[in-house]
Amino acid sequence: MEFSGNLLILEKDAKKRQSLETIFTFLGLACQNGDVNDCISYFDSEQSNVDYCILGDVDNLDYEDFIANHADTAFLLCTDKVNHDFANCHNLMGTISQDPNYDEIISLLHYCQSFRTMRKVSKKQGNGAKALIKMLIGQGKAISEVRALIEQVSKTDASVLILGESGTGKEVVARAIHELSNRSDKAFVPVNCGAIPAELLESELFGHEKGAFTGAITSHEGRFEMAQGGTIFLDEIGDMPLQMQVKLLRVLQERQFERVGSNKPIKADVRVIAATHQNLEKMVSENTFREDLYYRLNVFPILTPPLRDRTDDIPLLVQELVNRHTKGQKVTIKFTQRAMLQLMQCQWPGNVRELSNLVERLLILHPNEIVDVGDLPVNYRGGKLEDDPFAERMALLDNFSVPLPGDEIQEDFDVEEEDNKPISLPPLPIIEGENDMAEAFMPTLTPEGINLKDMVSNIEINMIKQALVQSNGVVAKASEILGLRRTTLVEKMKKYGITANCNA
Repeated sequence: MEFSGNLLILEKDAKKRQSLETIFTFLGLACQNGDVNDCISYFDSEQSNVDYCILGDVDNLDYEDFIANHADTAFLLCTDKVNHDFANCHNLMGTISQDPNYDEIISLLHYCQSFRTMRKVSKKQGNGAKALIKMLIGQGKAISEVRALIEQVSKTDASVLILGESGTGKEVVARAIHELSNRSDKAFVPVNCGAIPAELLESELFGHEKGAFTGAITSHEGRFEMAQGGTIFLDEIGDMPLQMQVKLLRVLQERQFERVGSNKPIKADVRVIAATHQNLEKMVSENTFREDLYYRLNVFPILTPPLRDRTDDIPLLVQELVNRHTKGQKVTIKFTQRAMLQLMQCQWPGNVRELSNLVERLLILHPNEIVDVGDLPVNYRGGKLEDDPFAERMALLDNFSVPLPGDEIQEDFDVEEEDNKPISLPPLPIIEGENDMAEAFMPTLTPEGINLKDMVSNIEINMIKQALVQSNGVVAKASEILGLRRTTLVEKMKKYGITANCNA
């Protein structure tokens, strides 16, 4: 993944500056660094063109004021010697740890680049811009268009209708609109119209007076009153009964309502955002949704894209979800390049919600481990691993290479399925040193060619047998020697007909 833009590094330690420059130049940024005072003078000049700035250890600098005075630049902190809360610094996108890893840097740069595309969402909106960037993860065209629409409509009080499949983040979009609006200091009140019984929905929305109906022993404030001055979010509006649709239409037209059991009008100073996964136009034609209400709500429609249409955003989404779940579970996971590519091939009928559930499940199953294709649930690998020659070959090859971020899978080649039986090739010699091992795994390709599947399988058989010999047949110890889980090693031994005493 490559980024673009101009980065200024403010750090008094030359060695640390050089280290940071190496990292960020590798990722595509044009880095500038040098004497701190010269860099600050350049930053404050009219000729400067700084998109991002890393603030490290700088003497006699008021960090909070410096960040606030350069509101159009995205900042990253790289120091543990500053004690500020930075609550008003909406352009501070995060902190680089003292020993950063690739995923951390990529996430922070994504926040910075998203901020760069949204500079117009500026000073008066405060933390709203930062909240929007972190809520709407992605760099693809589809999600960028959604962000642009949010920016346009948030400045108005127009009604918004958010359409899209379940799990695409419709409530996230609604919250982003509220956060970036002039109503952000007031309440955001969500209501799931499909989760409240029809006979209680009117009371929930508009409130009721004491004695209005059996069981109404006290007065009750409705959701519209709770949202006064702010935003009410009517989720699953397509599930609202027709009788309630009439009453909602009246509120939207007259901007006032009455509690159940009262004739006293209450002003509705509320912005209405509605959402549904249903086809409202079809429901209108079938007379299950009022046409006049549909057009009253559909002032500014926003379509949230399904995850299958934004697969390029999956790596960023996965990393953000891992970061969020890690805070609660206190463990983390990493994905091999093959596993990430496999996730990008899935259809995701449950969209981002489904992806979030999968990440949480994998954190429970494989805490602090590297997740490969074989560790994914079967329905996320496109079938059983043993039934997929390509997935089987990739899993075998992964035992002999450590996946690094940015690894590329080369063009595929055909492999014929064969019976699952031990391969009768001459055993490889026992390897003593790492250099010899590397040479053994790098055979010379003859003009006649080789059977790559047989060769890789033979290597695996040989290594398993050597590990079992070294561990005196203790499978758990052999799995540690090979860097495999015990269950994985047991499966491979069954596959090749290998027993713990290596007599097979």
